[in-house]
Parts: sequence; C-alpha cells; structure tokens
Amino acid sequence: MESHYIQRYHSHNPTDNQCSSAVLKHIKAPVHLVWSLVRRFDRPQRYKPFVSRCVVRGDGLGIGSLREVDVKSGLPATTSTERLELLDDEEHILGVKIVGGDHRLRNYSSIITVHPEVIDGRPGTLVIESFVVDVPEGNTKEETCFFVHSLINCNLKSLADVSLRMAVLQDEVEPIHQCRV
Repeated sequence: MESHYIQRYHSHNPTDNQCSSAVLKHIKAPVHLVWSLVRRFDRPQRYKPFVSRCVVRGDGLGIGSLREVDVKSGLPATTSTERLELLDDEEHILGVKIVGGDHRLRNYSSIITVHPEVIDGRPGTLVIESFVVDVPEGNTKEETCFFVHSLINCNLKSLADVSLRMAVLQDEVEPIHQCRV
C-alpha cells in the first residue's frame, strides 16, 4: 500500500538542480487524532519541535493562507514564510510551499498524507511526507536530501509522540476486535 500512496499522492517533478524524496512513519494512534494535528496549518508548533511561534495571515485554514514561522535556534534559519497549497479533509492531504524566509530551502514544497492502518491489532496511521527543493549552491543533492530527511524525521517522530499521548489520554488505544465466524 505504501508504494500505491506514494505513486498516487507524492509525485514531484524535480528539475536537475532539485532533490525530491518521501519519508514514512507508522504511528500507533488513530488516523483522526493524527490528522487533527497535521491539518492545523495555523498551529504547526503543536508537533513540530523546531517551530517556536506561528502567525497566520488570511483565514488560517484556507488555500492561499500564509504563515510566518519562527524557528528555534539550532537550525540554519530564524524565519520561514509558508503558503497553504492544499487541504483535503476527506483524503487527509496537506500541501505546503515555502515562499520566503531566511533559510536555504528555496522552492521547497511538501505534501503530507495520512492513511489509516492497523498496527499490532490496534488503529494506527501511516503518515507520508514528500518534498521537492532546490539544491543550494555548495551542496550536493545527497546532502540536501539528508538535511530535509532529518528535519522531517524529527517532525514525524514528534507527531507520533504527541498523537500517542493524545490517544492514551482519550483512551483510544484499545485493540480492534475481529469478528470470528
């Protein structure tokens, strides 16, 4: 199923000076909890550990809305301006494009999809985040992809941790009961 989702939702067409990839994370929490965090374009700091503050221009969740993100120290950036490109609550798809800021991620665009699955007999979620970005001058495609992968992996690990805590608090970690014939 993973390759089906990647092929369907995560096809980017990188140019010669861009890199593109996808990162997957299996989360032991129901899809509706995970999606409730991912879909909030106006509140990325709920699960993204490098975001210290977010101010939204526009209605916050409408296509074309902009957010100004302040980045915590430790990364080679302090701000990022991002536009909401896609938000589909039925298919669980969020698309974001970076349109400004003081960082080296030029022409960065990402798609996050959230898919229900069963993990150890319990409701779980497969999250896939793919991206395309320019390779900065002085870097290789491999270095750029490694850097972006590291950021996404950190964000998705945090998403898993927050989602699991929410599931435990809401008592939503019960096994799925199978019907026997």
